[in-house]
Amino acid sequence: LSGSLSSSIGGLVHLLHLNLSQNSFSGFIPKEIGNCLSLQVLSLNINQFEGQIPVEIGRLSNLTELHLSNNQLSGPFPDEIGNLSSLLILTVYTNHLSGSLPATIGNLKRLIRFRAGQNMISGSLPREIGGCESLEYLGLTQNQISGEIPKELGLLKNLQCLVLRENNLHGAIPKELGNCTNLEVLALYQNNLVEEIPKELGNLEVLKKLYLYRNELTGNIPREIGNLSVAIEIDFSENLLTGEIPIELVNIKGLQLLHLFENKLTGAIPNEFTTLKNLTELDLSINYLNGTIPIGIQDLTKLYSLQLFNNSLSGRIPYALGANSPLWVLDLSFNNLVGRIPIHLCQQAKLMMLNLGSNKLAGNIPYRITSCKSLVYLRLFGNNLRGKFPSNLCELVNLSTVELEQNEFNGPIPSQIGHFQNLQRLHLSNNHFSSELPKEIGNLSQLVSFNVSSNYLFGRLPMELFNCRKLQRLDLSNNGFVGTLSGQIPSQLGNLIMLESLQLNNNHLSAEIPNSFSRLSSLLSFNFSYNDLFGPLPSLPLFQNSTFSCFSGNKGLCGGLLVPCQSSTSHSPPNKLGKILAIVAAIVSGVSLILILVIIYLMKNLTVPHQDIDKPNSPNVSNMYFFPNEELNFQDVVVATEDFHSKYEIGKGGSGTVYRADISNDHNHINTIAVKRLTSNSNSIDLNGCFRAEILTLGKIRHRNIVKLYGFCNYSGSNMLLYEHMEKGSLGELLHGESSSSLDWYSRFRIALGTAQGLSYLHHDCKPRIIHRDIKSNNILIDHEFEAHVGDFGLAKLIDISTSKSVSAVVGSYGYIAPEYAYTMKVTEKCDVYSYGVVLLELLTGKKPIQSLDQGGGDLVTWVTNHINKSSLKLDIIDAKLDLLDEIDVAQIFDVLKISLLCTDTCPSRRPTMRKIVAMLTSSSKRKEQSLFSPCHESTHIEE
Repeated sequence: LSGSLSSSIGGLVHLLHLNLSQNSFSGFIPKEIGNCLSLQVLSLNINQFEGQIPVEIGRLSNLTELHLSNNQLSGPFPDEIGNLSSLLILTVYTNHLSGSLPATIGNLKRLIRFRAGQNMISGSLPREIGGCESLEYLGLTQNQISGEIPKELGLLKNLQCLVLRENNLHGAIPKELGNCTNLEVLALYQNNLVEEIPKELGNLEVLKKLYLYRNELTGNIPREIGNLSVAIEIDFSENLLTGEIPIELVNIKGLQLLHLFENKLTGAIPNEFTTLKNLTELDLSINYLNGTIPIGIQDLTKLYSLQLFNNSLSGRIPYALGANSPLWVLDLSFNNLVGRIPIHLCQQAKLMMLNLGSNKLAGNIPYRITSCKSLVYLRLFGNNLRGKFPSNLCELVNLSTVELEQNEFNGPIPSQIGHFQNLQRLHLSNNHFSSELPKEIGNLSQLVSFNVSSNYLFGRLPMELFNCRKLQRLDLSNNGFVGTLSGQIPSQLGNLIMLESLQLNNNHLSAEIPNSFSRLSSLLSFNFSYNDLFGPLPSLPLFQNSTFSCFSGNKGLCGGLLVPCQSSTSHSPPNKLGKILAIVAAIVSGVSLILILVIIYLMKNLTVPHQDIDKPNSPNVSNMYFFPNEELNFQDVVVATEDFHSKYEIGKGGSGTVYRADISNDHNHINTIAVKRLTSNSNSIDLNGCFRAEILTLGKIRHRNIVKLYGFCNYSGSNMLLYEHMEKGSLGELLHGESSSSLDWYSRFRIALGTAQGLSYLHHDCKPRIIHRDIKSNNILIDHEFEAHVGDFGLAKLIDISTSKSVSAVVGSYGYIAPEYAYTMKVTEKCDVYSYGVVLLELLTGKKPIQSLDQGGGDLVTWVTNHINKSSLKLDIIDAKLDLLDEIDVAQIFDVLKISLLCTDTCPSRRPTMRKIVAMLTSSSKRKEQSLFSPCHESTHIEE
């Protein structure tokens, strides 16, 4: 059913039940509904009703159930809701309700179930809610509720489920919650709660699930938590908890999940943990634990995930680990473990992720590991492992990541390496491999990151390597490679359009650097130093903006940043034969040119005239969809771009090519849009159901700081996305492009705030919430008013869906990726926050995210933090293009710098949420406004 709900509904004065759920009704809920005084059940959920909840609903004194969830209702809760004295169930989740909850909610003495999650409810939780004495379920997840948790919740003796997760609650967890002795689920995670976990929570004897993670809780874990004898899941991760793990936790015999990771816990893992026979997930990573891994862990027959990484554990890995456990995930990296890798880890053939990196393990990789068919991630870097590259490893078709760098492996890299069907990361650097690079490396069609630096490899670079079209990071440095960068390689090099980092230094490569590097539009970092290159440096912006260190050690290179080129580029004196050959070549070239011109003339005049571009053949378009109210036709797009001719290209990168289309409507108004042709896979022609569902979700997003998606289709085998066009291009172009402009501080701050607001919307207010995955300055687009718009949101996931491949192995762009991703391989909102922090540093310093060797090398975050550690906060790291004469501007610059350092903290739990970042930037803006209007304000020169 569709349409609007008629006001005549109010005439049904004897109506008892009205259930219109799961239809397509729209418009307002008629206020006349308040005339149905006999109504007991009103169900309007899963429709498209909008507007406010009518206050007249408060007249329905016989109403026992009110279901309004999954609509588009907005505005505040009416105070009159407190008049519904018979109400038992109230569900309004997944709407756009705002404002504070009314204190009259406390009048609902009979209310059993109240769910209002996924709205925009703000303000504090009213203390009066403690008057809902019958309440069993209270769910207010994913709102903007602030203030402290009212201690009056402790009066709710019947409460079974309290879910206040993902709000802005602060203060301490009230000890009075320990009085809710019927509580089975307590979820307070992802707030701003502080102080210690109250020991009174140990009184909740029927509690099954306790989630307090992602807060700022301190102190020890109370021993009384061990009294939760029927608990099955406890998660205190991502807090600031200290002290030892209480041994009393072993009293919880039914415990299945225990997450204490990312705290400041010390001491040893209690040996008694091995008595928790029902344990399936144990994560104690990122703490300060020491001692050995309890040997009895190998006897936990239900354990499928064991993560103890980033501690100070020592000793050997239990020999029989995996023999009795259905392990899926084992991560013991970044410890001090010794001995050999146990042979039984994959005995039950379920192991998908094995990470033993950065320990002191020795010996060979056991055959049972290299033949473990279920493996997806194998990370053994930074140990003392030896032996040859295990060729049987290449037959594991599920592997996406192999990291064996910083070990003592030797021998050749086998040709079987080309059998890896889904490999995305292959890191073999800092070993003793000695052979030519096998040409079969070109078969790795999914390869994103390839590092074989600091080995003893030799020979020519195989041209097949440049068939790996998804490569983003390629490091062949510090080997013995010879040969040229000319010949057939330049044309192949142009295939690597997604390449961001190219390191070829310290080899014996010769010849000129090819002009084909101009195709590598995504390239951010490169190094050609210490080779045998010669000839003029190509006049590419990429090279002109680089530094001498990228080319040093090549005696024959000249031009650009290097020594001027001589008038003669010949390296040997011309002889008589050479002159004759030159003359013959010139004659042949001239004749050939004349013949070519004649042929072109004949072709133009003798062939049948092609159809006029204004009346093209109907394009091969499928799955076309334009969002409502968008007056667009894909045929017009094809015409406007002359079937996507290269002259309409306005951008090109790893995810695809962007074209500008100027389309005139019936009123002769030009509507400019951007069309992105996604990098496609030959096996993916049509938009599958998952892709369509995802993009329909993205297309409904409307926010002033997010690029609007107009529609999508599949055209001639390529997936096309139609976006709002941004006149000023990307922030990356404005800061670092060939014609980079000098953005003043006002514009930069406005861009920073707008970007934060867009990301905050994606993280906190979208339904479902969206993690961007690839925040960078090139994905922040600027309109004609210098307003920032976040672009390409969700695109990494869309490309993944369209090619039916996993993106879990590599997410993000070089220089922007959060450090914890290297060992967790998990993408969270805090990864976006880190990337945003890098963008802030770009705005502040004017530098790219990857620094040249002259500037200290490495990434921008490291450069800034090292500088600050040496000389504290000073203006010498700020972009010299900025005017630093106004002390108020300088104060705001320091505000933003401090925020950027919070965002790029190595510990994800210490990074603020995007919502907090918006609040901090807004506060800084208000302080500046107040200072500007202060009678004492005047511009003052600030000494650097």
